[in-house]
Amino acid sequence: MLRLVMNIIWLVLGGFVMGLTWLLISLIAFISIIGIPWGRACFNIALFCFWPFGQDAINRAELHGEGDLGTSIFGSIGNIIWFFLAGIWLAIAHVFCAVAYAITIIGIPFAIQHIKFAGISLAPIGKSVVSYEVAAAARARNAAEKMDKMRS
Repeated sequence: MLRLVMNIIWLVLGGFVMGLTWLLISLIAFISIIGIPWGRACFNIALFCFWPFGQDAINRAELHGEGDLGTSIFGSIGNIIWFFLAGIWLAIAHVFCAVAYAITIIGIPFAIQHIKFAGISLAPIGKSVVSYEVAAAARARNAAEKMDKMRS
């Protein structure tokens, strides 16, 4: 219930505008064939930006336990290109919003969400948006696998 309330407040207090910003950038990226990977990533993050509480962005290799095209060197190159074209500007916008929210005590949870989005803005390719529970389970599974490897 708290997640629902926080998500509704988020939408009213600016999350809707940032979500629309991500959607606009997604549409711009989809215009060209080359921009489709960025458009897809932006669209997923736009949906995340509309309803962030209760969800987390996690690396797909960490989530699935194996890499794919977006988590390979091609994804890294795509993220470097993205960083200079749009990522830094979206990150600055999210940091600006975070500072504005952090000024008030009530806005601190929203500031934390904007900082999370600022980090995602810098390298969105290769990320999946899942619930906190799924992300925690994937991270716990990966930690257990690493511990097993270290022990053997």
